[in-house]
Amino acid sequence: MKKAIIYINQFFAGIGGEEEADHQPEIREGLVGPAMLLNQLSDAEVTDTIICGDNFMGSNEEEAVEKILGFLEDKEFDIFFAGPAFQAGRYGNACGVIGKAVKEAFDVPVISSMNEENPGVDMFKKDIYIFPGGKSAAKMKDDMAKMAELGNKILNGEGPLTAEEEGFFTRGIRHQVWLEDSKPAADRAIEMLLKKVNGEEFKSELPIPKIDRVPIAEPIKDLSEATIALATSGGIVPVDNPDKIQSASATRWGRYSVEGLDNLPNREAGEFKTIHAGYDPAAADANPDRVVPLDALRAYEEEGRIGKVHEYFYTTVGTGTTEAEAARMGQEMVEYMKDEGVDAVILTST
Repeated sequence: MKKAIIYINQFFAGIGGEEEADHQPEIREGLVGPAMLLNQLSDAEVTDTIICGDNFMGSNEEEAVEKILGFLEDKEFDIFFAGPAFQAGRYGNACGVIGKAVKEAFDVPVISSMNEENPGVDMFKKDIYIFPGGKSAAKMKDDMAKMAELGNKILNGEGPLTAEEEGFFTRGIRHQVWLEDSKPAADRAIEMLLKKVNGEEFKSELPIPKIDRVPIAEPIKDLSEATIALATSGGIVPVDNPDKIQSASATRWGRYSVEGLDNLPNREAGEFKTIHAGYDPAAADANPDRVVPLDALRAYEEEGRIGKVHEYFYTTVGTGTTEAEAARMGQEMVEYMKDEGVDAVILTST
């Protein structure tokens, strides 16, 4: 019987949430968490479950990959699964990183699933099979079923077919195929051209992806004369969260005055905290400057390395936030900054 191995994070392994996000890589024989569902759906036996904390993978990628590949050296497996990762960016990145490494090291098919807004899609869709998935674990069964179905086809020598036919994200890999009607390429091209000229619908055989290109700004000639603003997707807000910014999948943002402040007073002082649901808030609540480095920027201002710190900082939450919402909020923030003479922005994450 064919054999499979699955990678999951600390949350789906039942170890814990953010407080366990630094969990070091481990391998457990048998079925843990989502591995049980995969084992039911797959034609392969899931023999082992690999677990790693999202933060550990993100902060210690080389070490994590080395350890996990070491776990697999004496294992026999025909296919590798990772996730599903839904809309969780760090989890998607982890699935992509280890999936790519396993594919390169062991030359086995690797299959995952991520929501289209997960940054792991664009980062790794060319390296592994990634299916469009739900936003949350409520779609676990559906997402895992798609992963298992493709895996079964590959294991049984029936696939994969094209991305369009199978439903995974386009990988940009082209294959030569023979069409049943044997129509020459020149004839097909003329037919498409005539349809285009006549305003008729047609389907190109060479689709060109649309890329959102943002032009690089001109460098600042003299930082000592510049006004610098701080912006963050780390969710730092006044303790009462006056703009009711969501802790995930944000559609709101806020700007808050730092006039007269050398640093951001913390939650204990009743001033600032994080409402971000994607990381452990303890460090940011204890010292908000770790996410919005006002103290460091004030030091630069004092030394004359920058002209001045803008009187407001701008904030929202990045986890789960769609590209469209992020673009809209960013544009709205920029309008304020331009009106108030900001020359440059330091954007911090988590």
